[in-house]
Amino acid sequence: MGFNKLNMAKYGKWIGGGLGWVLGGPIGGILGFAFGALFDGMKMVQPGDSRRVTQQGDFSISLLVLTAAVMKADQKVLKSELNFVKQFLNAQFGEAQAQQLLKMLRDLLTQDYDIREVSMQIRQYMDYASRLQLLHYLFGISLADGQSHPDEVRMIELICNYLGIKPHDLASIKAMFIKEQESAYKILEISSDASDEEVKKAYRRMAAKYHPDKVSHLGPEVQKAAKEKFQALNQAYSQIKKQRGMK
Repeated sequence: MGFNKLNMAKYGKWIGGGLGWVLGGPIGGILGFAFGALFDGMKMVQPGDSRRVTQQGDFSISLLVLTAAVMKADQKVLKSELNFVKQFLNAQFGEAQAQQLLKMLRDLLTQDYDIREVSMQIRQYMDYASRLQLLHYLFGISLADGQSHPDEVRMIELICNYLGIKPHDLASIKAMFIKEQESAYKILEISSDASDEEVKKAYRRMAAKYHPDKVSHLGPEVQKAAKEKFQALNQAYSQIKKQRGMK
């Protein structure tokens, strides 16, 4: 069923203001009215608020735009990537809503858009912890077929730059997906010549930064991914302790 008059009546109040920053910037230019039928109930921006915590609607919009950018970075869209995204959307939004989102994603994959402007808008209104979780998700897409394509990784790194992700945070999350000899140390954002005490301090610092509670305002699937990232941090710490014989 299309976006008929009944739907327009239902979501009309939303299109004028409910999407807040989205329709006011470059993302709105890309997606237009289509989001009106997808994200009913997103928290309205209160008068006088210059910023607000990103809610689930904002996060899903960001997911679609940046998902498309990463998926088509290597000039091909793999079934494994689509399956990864579908599984995520089903768990995050439910099967019915996920189907609508996937249709919109297919449209986005055929469009050209300014990824810098979109990313800068996301950066302005999305808190840093959520942006880190968004990065985790994008690397998941890139590794959906078991290996990362250099062009996809470069796109993620470009998006990170626009999103204001700090280089050490990028290196840490990248090391969770793309394994190298120094990956465990990169996850903790330290070098292999760090002292045992520095390793312990780094772990405590990273555990506070990546705790799943940081993204508790987002959906259950996002929180699940945050827990996986937290687990990767713990595994890296355990690996280093075992190598060094630390207690």
